[in-house]
Amino acid sequence: MKNLFSVLLISILLFMPVSSSKAQVQYNDYFTNKTLRFDYNRCGTASSEEVFFNQMVKEDKWSGPRKNLIDPFAWGEYRVEVYDIKSNELIYSRGYAGLYSEWQSTSEANETSRCFYETVLIPFPKKKVRLELYSRDRSTKLNKVFEYLINPNDHFIKKQSGPKYNSYMVHDSGDPAQKIDVVFLPDGFTKDEMGLFRDAAKEFSNALFETDPFDAHEDDFNIWVVEAPSKESGTDIPGQDIWKETILNTNFYTFNSERYLMTTDIKSVRDIAANTPYDLIIILVNTEKYGGGGVYNYYGTFSAFNEKSIGVWLHEFGHNLTWLADEYYTSDVSYNDYVDMKYEPIQPNVTTLVDFSKKWKKLIKSNTPIPTPRTSKFNGVLGAFEGGLYTGKGIYSPMQKCKMNWLDDPFCPVCRQTILDMIAYYTK
Repeated sequence: MKNLFSVLLISILLFMPVSSSKAQVQYNDYFTNKTLRFDYNRCGTASSEEVFFNQMVKEDKWSGPRKNLIDPFAWGEYRVEVYDIKSNELIYSRGYAGLYSEWQSTSEANETSRCFYETVLIPFPKKKVRLELYSRDRSTKLNKVFEYLINPNDHFIKKQSGPKYNSYMVHDSGDPAQKIDVVFLPDGFTKDEMGLFRDAAKEFSNALFETDPFDAHEDDFNIWVVEAPSKESGTDIPGQDIWKETILNTNFYTFNSERYLMTTDIKSVRDIAANTPYDLIIILVNTEKYGGGGVYNYYGTFSAFNEKSIGVWLHEFGHNLTWLADEYYTSDVSYNDYVDMKYEPIQPNVTTLVDFSKKWKKLIKSNTPIPTPRTSKFNGVLGAFEGGLYTGKGIYSPMQKCKMNWLDDPFCPVCRQTILDMIAYYTK
């Protein structure tokens, strides 16, 4: 079994898309021990996009990777790049996603314009740098949409001034700079309900380390909690005319999809998460109603007390930690024409077969047909099964069952290896 996984790792890495083959830079040459949070607004319509600067905030210790400053993965709808002004050298990059790109695929985006508050984190620079923001077009090409010159001595950079709350670890594996730091934030838990939140965070932390492949990498993670109470219990459910005053302003019916439980108040999310070192943010919502969501390198969220919450948590963590796509295709969603079928999607676990050689094609046995029929004959077989990323036609997934489709199933080999590659990126 060990040899099989070694072969799989080598095979995946051979054709994994990368953004740059450039050698990694030395952290201490360019950055301090702190974090710079860059806040902005992304505005437009289904076919337009503009970025407007908002503020910069200096936060505590940088907890992200220090060896791998140049992102090796070509993932995410967006990308931040940081250049040293003097040498014009790329010294930091990271792919990420956000709600704006999802909104652009909704009917509303064809009828009106909106702005979404967004943020990115970078190591705090020692000298002047140029920050550039990129966005993917329909062909998946990254295009620069904004740039900003950052002077680390700018007196308008706010010092971490967000609210202070009690925070602590529920799982301690060591130095945040060498681990993946996950922070659980509460929404809709009152001061008197913090015990429920603490118990839920511990339960979901345990569930993570009981699930393959995380069970073999427990020592690569730190798990934090921040006890930030809300004024009222629960969350907004617009479809039922239920409105609650909560600290992170989560709501069901995001983009008019009932189960999509998210928040557009990323500023509050970042302010509260800054009470701890963190790489990934998970929001636990005080509700029994089924729902959740996950945004790559942004945040994940789910209901804390639904009978399917553990499955939702692990599924959404797949989105949050990596750029894994949803593999389901029969459920109603609010997106229209989400993928241009003329191009190969960026997500590692779906394909249009346009450029399948860059995905998992090399791992499929020679006697497995491509496309692969969705029949019992091919249960548990790695192939290319039509259906995925919200559509039943033209998009193909690696297996008939996977946690990115069915909550009760394990991650398929492609998704599993994608997760392992990201763990290695953070910790090796």
